[in-house]
Amino acid sequence: MTLPDHFAEHDLRQALNEEFHARPPVPLESPTLVSYLAMHHEGGEAGAAQTHLISLGEHLGQVIDAEGRHRLIDCGHFQLKWELHSEFSSYTFFRPVGVGEGLDGSTTALAAVPRAWLASMPGKLIVATHLELRSAAEIPPASVMSRLSPIGKQMVGAQVADGAAWVFTDFLFEEGFSRFLIIDVALTRRQAGRTIQRLVEIETYRLMALLAFPVAKDVGRLLGRAEHHLATLMDRTGSARSTEDEHSVLADLTTLAAEVEHSVARTTFRFGAAQAYHSLVMQRIAELREQRISGLPTFHEFMERRLRPAMNTCVTMARRQEDLSSRVARNSQLLRTRVEVELERQNQALLAQMNRRAKLQLHLQETVEGLSVVAITYYASQLVNYMAKGVKYQIAPLTPETITAIAIPMIAALVYTGLRRMRKNLALNH
Repeated sequence: MTLPDHFAEHDLRQALNEEFHARPPVPLESPTLVSYLAMHHEGGEAGAAQTHLISLGEHLGQVIDAEGRHRLIDCGHFQLKWELHSEFSSYTFFRPVGVGEGLDGSTTALAAVPRAWLASMPGKLIVATHLELRSAAEIPPASVMSRLSPIGKQMVGAQVADGAAWVFTDFLFEEGFSRFLIIDVALTRRQAGRTIQRLVEIETYRLMALLAFPVAKDVGRLLGRAEHHLATLMDRTGSARSTEDEHSVLADLTTLAAEVEHSVARTTFRFGAAQAYHSLVMQRIAELREQRISGLPTFHEFMERRLRPAMNTCVTMARRQEDLSSRVARNSQLLRTRVEVELERQNQALLAQMNRRAKLQLHLQETVEGLSVVAITYYASQLVNYMAKGVKYQIAPLTPETITAIAIPMIAALVYTGLRRMRKNLALNH
């Protein structure tokens, strides 16, 4: 039944479903040689991996579509599975061989790939591994076990897929490549493809997770210095005797906080990615469904002993860094509070001093007002005196002096009352 026309389909519906089914394993039959390369994108140009993939078609005389983030390309003598990830791009080369071909290690899947194209791969090589898928008839598991020396390099091995295959590796680099041997006992073609895919993902995510370990070491050295500096600043805070001392400590604390926050911003992604990659490693190992081979550590045991301590170091450094950031922020806030309290105390003292000055000004103003009443009364009484002198014959038997003497208290009372009302009005307006 087809989809009814009246449905409005979500723009991402088809893309999401394709992503859900993306990156399926390549069905394989033994014997097959597999080579895997992962190129880290750090500092590379956007689209460089797709452009380089298209150029492979020029070497092979065919057209290659590099749209999207993954492709399975049939190149004739070999197949290429290309995937574009957020931090790296991966190239898995599959080359079927004849029974017994290359058992001496004289050839790999890369032998069929154009050398000039390999040499021009964009990015920096982070993972390189060769894998051999051989049948139990070609390489009996007992023959591998018999060649293992108790005093030689440590081998990691396990039966996987519920005993359908044996896997051996030492995780060491030989001529720049790590190597895996997968002995097919009863694998189906898809089981073989899934096993190869899980092994290359374990190798990839193992090294990608370990990218955080050197960062953790650098952070550890920075944190040691920063914690010692913070302790010194706290001692200075306790012995500070003036606001200038506290401001100096606060300035140094602010500088330290900036350094720590810069480190947090620089390393948060790397530490977070390491945890995610480590989780993927352990998940892929669980999917192998290991069974122990007597005398050999399993992949899970090897990663628990070798990878987990490094990851624990990264987790510890990330937590220690966040804790130091919180401590610096707390101490900075405490010191700011202390400085603010001191500033408030100084402000209170300044306000008290201003209040005393205001009271003095008020007293002075009241004194001036008293003098003003006297002065205004004096000048007003002189005006009354001059006016009385002008009409002294009309006011007889009163004299100008008498009129002036009578007017002085009245003028003083009027002036005093007027000044008080004016001061009250000014006070109300303010």
